[in-house]
Amino acid sequence: MKITDLLDPRSISLDAAPTSKSETLDKAVELMAASGKLSDVEAFRKQVYAREEESTTGIGEGIAIPHGKCDAVKKPGLAAMVIKNGVDFDSLDGEPVTLLFLIAAPNTKDNVHLDVLSKLSVLMMDENFSDSLRNASSVEDFLSIIDKADAEQAGIDERLAADSVEEAADTNGENAAQAGGQEIQAQKAGAETEQTAGPKILAVTSCPTGIAHTYMAAEGLEKAARAKGWKIKVETRGSAGAKNVLTAQEIEAADCIIVAADAQVPMDRFDGKRVIECQVSDGISKAPELLERAASGEVPVYHAASSGSSSPAKAASGGKSGSVGHQIYTQLMNGVSHMLPFVVGGGILIAIAFLIDGFSVDMNALPLDQRVNFGTITPLAAWFKNVGGVAFGFMLPILAGFIAMAIGDRPALAVGFVGGMIASQGKSGFLGALAAGFIAGYLILALRKACENLPEALEKIAPVLIYPVVGVLLIGLVMSFVVEPVMGAINMALNNGLSSMGGSSKLILGFVLAAMMAIDMGGPFNKAAYVFGTAAIASGNYDVMAAVMIGGMTPPCAIALATMLFKKKFTKEEREAGPTNFIMGLAFITEGAIPFAASDPVHVLPACIVGSGVAGAMSMLFNCTLMAPHGGIFVFPVMGNPLFYLLALVVGMAISTVLLGVLKKNVEE
Repeated sequence: MKITDLLDPRSISLDAAPTSKSETLDKAVELMAASGKLSDVEAFRKQVYAREEESTTGIGEGIAIPHGKCDAVKKPGLAAMVIKNGVDFDSLDGEPVTLLFLIAAPNTKDNVHLDVLSKLSVLMMDENFSDSLRNASSVEDFLSIIDKADAEQAGIDERLAADSVEEAADTNGENAAQAGGQEIQAQKAGAETEQTAGPKILAVTSCPTGIAHTYMAAEGLEKAARAKGWKIKVETRGSAGAKNVLTAQEIEAADCIIVAADAQVPMDRFDGKRVIECQVSDGISKAPELLERAASGEVPVYHAASSGSSSPAKAASGGKSGSVGHQIYTQLMNGVSHMLPFVVGGGILIAIAFLIDGFSVDMNALPLDQRVNFGTITPLAAWFKNVGGVAFGFMLPILAGFIAMAIGDRPALAVGFVGGMIASQGKSGFLGALAAGFIAGYLILALRKACENLPEALEKIAPVLIYPVVGVLLIGLVMSFVVEPVMGAINMALNNGLSSMGGSSKLILGFVLAAMMAIDMGGPFNKAAYVFGTAAIASGNYDVMAAVMIGGMTPPCAIALATMLFKKKFTKEEREAGPTNFIMGLAFITEGAIPFAASDPVHVLPACIVGSGVAGAMSMLFNCTLMAPHGGIFVFPVMGNPLFYLLALVVGMAISTVLLGVLKKNVEE
């Protein structure tokens, strides 16, 4: 496939004159749409803007290569703009952009087009090629320049490959191989050769989408190395997978390794080597400086936390890229994304258990003390409830464990699991698990710092002995003597406060109890309200339990509706999991909302609290009653004023949904 196979003449503009970056991107998207390769123009536009917010695609020297990869792209394509007067594009070098290529890539298994796009990215690093495109007299001339360069590159690649095969096959053909290398060098100045001078440097490049910057950074490093007469091998980790993978022998022999990446890269293989970690854009704009630093020897030695660890890109200074807030968010989302399958799987099975008992048992005929067993009365329901409960039991340890792992790598996983389990078995609930995850992660970072000066023999066993033993001990102490006592005291104060409110206004009591169900969704606030409701059933006050249950049903139902109405406010993973919250919410399984609350507690919790509170107050106002402590919609037969109860639920759900749409910010995929 040729580059021009992806470039429709209708998608080329040689006299564009945008006045801003946003106008430039919009014009480029319009050109792409003109080729008919987009099924949803707006969806593609949002993806292009989202990629641009991660880091600028203005790579410098007047060139920009924005790109978007999503389901809105029917066929891979390119759009091109020549901007004679230039436009401010927030480029890495601060210079205006005069040449732009927009890349559209579909989410397909066929990645042939990615090789073509990587070839274009490499060609763009050639100043003569870029200048020729800027000065093209017509669209036909523009396409002809690309075709010519494409053909020349293909010929050189073929000769390089043939020479490599000949060199490997003919052990006695050194002279022929050298002659072939000289011929290729004449065709492509500075092509890769087996130079012996200079340091032995390896590199890895990768960007989030793996389309353009990955290969441009590789070309930038190779070009800078050729200029110095040095040898370098670059592993590219793009959308089509890892190419030119570094071997164990090459890593062992290397003097330094440059990791220019904004995406996860396997790092454990570099343990004990000098490693520079930087953004992928530095591989494009700062390649000579990176090579000089690599050759200087003033590079820290990388120590893998454990086997199999991966590391995201770090700034050239060695610090992590992104703001502190963004780091905390990604750490939190690592826990939430791993927790979500346990919530969905376990929640649906528990809902099925309630459904089976709801159809099989007449709740009105059961003694009061047996109603608390709803969901486990029939053997089949008990089996579903048990399996679902096992899945739910993993929820908080998984949340804490993977938050910790995002901070302290694999040694923090076990420590986080233990902290999350203590929270789940104690009084602190999911808020305690959140705290446990972050505490465990930073405990491991502190332990790693403390072990830096240990003898080499002890340093090697630290990940398998010191970190887990000391880490588990410390998290146990912190959870037992700090987190749990504090949350337990709050829980007791809430219970006492609720008991004193029992004789006051029913509307206020209903609002407070229902709102508490949404505060921490399984934690001390939630448990305090639930225990108060079940105690009220035992004393014959059935209106309290009705307010409690509606407060627990509202958050997951509202979140499910919000993921459908306000799609920009949720990630793709959240949108896919959202509708299952209808089932869990109607079955009174509040925990379905936990992943959404955990990922954005500042905006999600207030919305859920207000909606739940209003629903609880309305339940009290309508004198709704409930004699079963669980079951949601499946115990409507034993509910007093069920239609008004449903109305209260709809109103509370609507309020929370609207607030979610107002309070939550648009997410970046």
